[in-house]
Amino acid sequence: MGLGPDALNAGAWNVGKSKGKKKKDDEDEMTGCWMKFRLMGGCMSSRTKVDSSTSGTSTQDAESKCTNDSIKDQPAAPVASSSTTSNTESTLSTPKAAEELKVASQLRKFTFDELKSVTKNFRPVNLLGEGGFGCVFKGWIDENGTAPVKPGTGLAVAVKTLNHDGLQGHKEWLAEVIYLGDLLHPNLVKLYGYCIEDDQRLLVYEFMPRGSLENHLFRRSLPLPWSIRMKIALGAAKGLAFLHEEAERPVIYRDFKTSNILLDADYNAKLSDFGLAKDAPEGDKTHVSTRVMGTYGYAAPEYVMTGHLTSKSDVYSFGVVLLEMLVGRRSMDKNRPNGEVNLVEWARPHLGDRRRFYRLVDPRLEGRFSIKGAQKALQLAARCLSRDPKLDL
Repeated sequence: MGLGPDALNAGAWNVGKSKGKKKKDDEDEMTGCWMKFRLMGGCMSSRTKVDSSTSGTSTQDAESKCTNDSIKDQPAAPVASSSTTSNTESTLSTPKAAEELKVASQLRKFTFDELKSVTKNFRPVNLLGEGGFGCVFKGWIDENGTAPVKPGTGLAVAVKTLNHDGLQGHKEWLAEVIYLGDLLHPNLVKLYGYCIEDDQRLLVYEFMPRGSLENHLFRRSLPLPWSIRMKIALGAAKGLAFLHEEAERPVIYRDFKTSNILLDADYNAKLSDFGLAKDAPEGDKTHVSTRVMGTYGYAAPEYVMTGHLTSKSDVYSFGVVLLEMLVGRRSMDKNRPNGEVNLVEWARPHLGDRRRFYRLVDPRLEGRFSIKGAQKALQLAARCLSRDPKLDL
């Protein structure tokens, strides 16, 4: 059950064997800009969905999303009360986190003054991004402690702040601490520590210099080379496989999408933003019953309809992201003609036709991809996106 790394065998996909010369990636190109910036105890206007990257290369490299894309905190239809509800959900029902934070005792505990100093008083020049959770700032800390250090020395970090918008924000902040404080894997972003003082909630992550996959796929003028796309897909799959099958306490990620896949300097993929994560069902339980939360275009149809969450929900989301990487289109694009707004529905008729698959591959690649690898990747995407959630992968 779940998505194992064998499903993304790099050899079978001919990773690194794309035809033609690679174009130099324009990672230094800065696109977009923030319309507003305020620092009055919080920062920027609150949104209903957490969608900020924990890293980036500049304030202009940041991401934002339309609130219409979120399906967070909408009750599913119909969802009965169930004993399969995650233990974490009940744990997070109170804003008093002293007991819960014991699980993260190995994390560094920062003071608010330390993080003000780390981010140069949250200066706009250090702003990396912003989302419903809050703003993200770059800073530098001591390699073995919490003290701020001179830029260019020690550890580069991304400091995420929490908007003061109620209990739900705190619950997601606490979920980040609980899960990332306990889970360690090369394909999960590393959480160094946290700050909790009065109403202040902050998180300190490793800095990911190449930002998000979304940025590279949809906000850059130069396309990601085929081999890099396959490397990222394989890394993201390994991260999900760890959560589902290798973690001591299996986890359902619930928010797998391009903006939550961050890239290090070598394009290694790491999953970020665990605010919506849930404990997987245990024993003879088949699912977790919960409110439907996530992002339109990525959530599995059976989860949206019933509120029954399983690891297969993540597998469906992986299929959407893989399709985005192969086709070069967003999962939902309202600027497209009718019939092409929803990527999965538009692509589904073509996925099973080996003679027509080439029509799906991102035209910006200009033919520089492995034909055999593209066929295998599209076949895998089709299996992940099957209308039958019981299909084994």
